Amino acid sequence: MSFWLFLLFSFFFIRYALPALMRAALGGFVRQQVHKAQQQGGGPFGPMNGRPSGPQGPGRPAGPPPAPGQVRVDYVPPKAAAGRPGTDRVGEYVDFEEV
Repeated sequence: MSFWLFLLFSFFFIRYALPALMRAALGGFVRQQVHKAQQQGGGPFGPMNGRPSGPQGPGRPAGPPPAPGQVRVDYVPPKAAAGRPGTDRVGEYVDFEEV
């Protein structure tokens, strides 16, 4: 009899009480994190006032933001050779035909 009462109590606790407790605990945590992010001046996707989201490092030039409609490129990768290296030594292509 006590096993069935324990099982019934466990079911109701897991089904009804535990989700309510988790909502209360996580809701407070989420509100705290949102408040902290708003205090730092960020929106849901990072700072919203034109500043870059990462720290200013040696690879990022510090300068005025580009004018509206203009694009600023921080890094341009070096140009690769026109063809793949070593393709001049490859033999000719032979079409495969099944017998």
